[in-house]
Amino acid sequence: MKNSANPSIRRFRGRLDFYVDDRQVVAAMAAGTHGYVASITYTSLVLLTKFKAMNMAAPAPLRQRRPRRFRERKDVLHDLDDGELIKRYRLDRAGIIFVTDLVRGPLTNPTGRNQALTPEMKIIVLLRYLATGKMQLCSMDDLGPSQQTVSRVITETLMALSSNAILTQFITFLITPHETQRKIVDFQQIAGFPGVIGAIDGTHVRISAPSEFEGEYVNRKGYHSINVQVIFDAKYKITDIVAKWPGSVHDARILNESSLNRVVFGRGMVPDGCHLLGDSGYPSKKWLLTPYLRPQPGPQSNYNRAHKITRSVVERGIGQLKRRFHVLHGEIRVQPPSKVCQIIKVCAMLHNICKDRNIYIPAAEDDEEEVDDPLPLQPPQPPA
Repeated sequence: MKNSANPSIRRFRGRLDFYVDDRQVVAAMAAGTHGYVASITYTSLVLLTKFKAMNMAAPAPLRQRRPRRFRERKDVLHDLDDGELIKRYRLDRAGIIFVTDLVRGPLTNPTGRNQALTPEMKIIVLLRYLATGKMQLCSMDDLGPSQQTVSRVITETLMALSSNAILTQFITFLITPHETQRKIVDFQQIAGFPGVIGAIDGTHVRISAPSEFEGEYVNRKGYHSINVQVIFDAKYKITDIVAKWPGSVHDARILNESSLNRVVFGRGMVPDGCHLLGDSGYPSKKWLLTPYLRPQPGPQSNYNRAHKITRSVVERGIGQLKRRFHVLHGEIRVQPPSKVCQIIKVCAMLHNICKDRNIYIPAAEDDEEEVDDPLPLQPPQPPA
């Protein structure tokens, strides 16, 4: 039986009648072949039919891809002088390069794109955000990236700078005996108060309402915040910062849960006779001196006066920190709160770098923090 009579061949031959070459192929392949060849022929013809139909159809118009448009980027390190850089980014040229070198590796992304942001530009974008608190300015300031890119860059750069390996290079409480004595002398020159190595206080950084545990972040003034514990030395440098607690948590609990209480002072890592100064919201300890709630005229009043003048360092220091980085002044609309804590710690580190490099604050440097009225816990013990 000839394969030309195969039903499969007859059924599909009709579909190929308008292809002359195909009819010749059918006749040639059908002559003297076995049944299984006809099956292969059937499959081959179907594929051939589809291929020729595609080639004979009118070609579809190719979609023209619009060329990518890149915003012209300003080379701020080259175009702006140090005064303008400090005004916009809070660091001079050498300071920006110094901070970039700390995290150059993590911020260098291998890419074939010729418009990729350099590590320097990523640091500049973050500095602009911290200085103003507004992401829009980072994309409107001729820096180049879109607002979506700005958000991604800020997240990436914050994560790199907020690592413990970086933070502890610039924020450290444990120091050498010589440095400890230097701090005592610096504080004593303020109002004659002896043995002081730091002034401690809490400050609230306003945040938007978080999606989880929202009520825990409402402080006693009625807004959402992170309650930050911070210690300054007499030169307005930050020696310790705890930024992780919701606004409803009391200053005293933050102190009691801190490594400062449990490890540094709790295990005797600080010489005897050295202490911190805190307000009446803190419990009085051997190493933490607070004011008398109802001082008697004479030594107690004199103690309170010297205590207040000396402890004002921390209030002024917080004011400087928030004046330098305006992101800490208003509401930080970033989620989750843990990212806000990264912002706070990076601002503290950058503040210390500015102090080390003698970089001034563009506005009034003596801006005092709006101080919360402390909630007294207990009357302090008289100093020894």
